[in-house]
Order: sequence, then structure tokens, then C-alpha cells
Amino acid sequence: QVQLVESGGGLVQAGGSLRLSCAASGRIFSTYTMGWFRQAPGKEREFVAAISWSGGSTYYADSVKGRFTISRDNAKDAVYLQMSSLKPEDTAVYYCGASSATLYAKKYEYDYWGQGTQVTVSS
Repeated sequence: QVQLVESGGGLVQAGGSLRLSCAASGRIFSTYTMGWFRQAPGKEREFVAAISWSGGSTYYADSVKGRFTISRDNAKDAVYLQMSSLKPEDTAVYYCGASSATLYAKKYEYDYWGQGTQVTVSS
């Protein structure tokens, strides 16, 4: 089992920045692909970014490429999402997930999820 706890969400104006954190505990964190997903009201959960177990490879949704950066610190069992140039359409609950599959794992291939953290971007 892997337990995931997100933090760092909040209210920010358009153009601002936020840094989300996800703390992991349980099984060996460093063996998992880690990802961030988000879910806006009335919409399905969508992929945002993923990072390989080593941190050497990353993958982003087109909608956030160039604005968001995913990183991880295996010594601290943590993964981060630095979000810049935020837009109102980035408003959602952001979830951290852990997958035993590859960097390009689909949503259903994620084995563990956190409870989510709310990000609200005002215009």
C-alpha cells in the first residue's frame, strides 16, 4: 500500500503561481511512476503531468506544457507540481497518483490516489 497526501492548493489570481506537494508513505516510493491529475466540477479527471521513478523523464498534457513542472525527491518520498502562469481554466481539484506502470500510464493504471487539493484561479 502507498498512502498519498496532497497539499499546497489555494486561491490565486490569474498569472500567479502555486506549488503543490504530495507526500507518500508505505511501499517503496521510488519504484513508482508518479502523476498529477485534476478534476474540474462536472468533468472527468484528466491527466496533467507524470514523472518516472528516477525523475529522469517527465510527460505533460499539452494544456500545461511550458507552465507546469513536475519533480520528485525520492529521499523525501515526495513529488511536486510547480504551477506558473495560472489560468482560470486550471481551477480544479488536483490529485496525486502512483502507478507501477510506465511514464505514459493511463488513469486506470494508477494504483493509488490521494484525496486531492483544491486549486482556484480567479480572473
